[in-house]
Amino acid sequence: MKLSKKAKELYDQIDIDRLPRHIAIIMDGNRRWAKKRKLPVAMGHKAGVDAFKRTLETARAIGIKYLTVYAFSSENWSRAEKEVSVLMRFFKFYTRNETKNMRRTGIKLRIIGDMDGLPESVRKEFIRAMDYTKDCNGLVLSLAVNYGSRKEIITAVKNISEDALSKKISVDGIDNELFSKYLYTADSPDPDLMIRTSNELRISNFLLWQSAYTEFYFTEVLWPDFGAEEIFKAILEYQKRDRRFGGP
Repeated sequence: MKLSKKAKELYDQIDIDRLPRHIAIIMDGNRRWAKKRKLPVAMGHKAGVDAFKRTLETARAIGIKYLTVYAFSSENWSRAEKEVSVLMRFFKFYTRNETKNMRRTGIKLRIIGDMDGLPESVRKEFIRAMDYTKDCNGLVLSLAVNYGSRKEIITAVKNISEDALSKKISVDGIDNELFSKYLYTADSPDPDLMIRTSNELRISNFLLWQSAYTEFYFTEVLWPDFGAEEIFKAILEYQKRDRRFGGP
């Protein structure tokens, strides 16, 4: 992992034994980044892909176990058709081009969200990549695509109701642990740290149930400018906090 002098100084301050196990990121600011530079929106999203690659490699290299990124929300379909088309192409080509590298470096890919609502070509690439990396035992990368947390929760409620009616589970047995098993994120622990870029101070329908005791970190940095320095700053801030989970 190559680091700038500033990033190395920040990394040296991190307590490696107290890393967050699971980091979630709301990647925001691609369009504003492009607008500031008088570039097409597509160039902002391309720069965002580069920032994602940097962040994934940094997280893997320092020993983060789970990384979940908000790549495309269920509300993003309301954007201009051309922009949505560009994003879908990025998903398809990135997945196709990076799958072998993911397996080589031990990264297991998961897609969380409503895959049925995606274009068939994108869905096929995701399924192929998940199958290709299913036996990897390094960092678990969850891409939230066509994801909305309220829909996720409602879907879980419907599935729990069906299983209760068919006597697969008992109503008395429904608790936090059981409910979590019905979510898209059933195989991942709740996030310890959630990062949002571009100075937006909200979580935009992302991991609402899972982030009950997550630590939040907001930064003014636009997503395409995000890299090792910023993730190290977030981790250092996280390590300063006293996580009591509702206790004294």
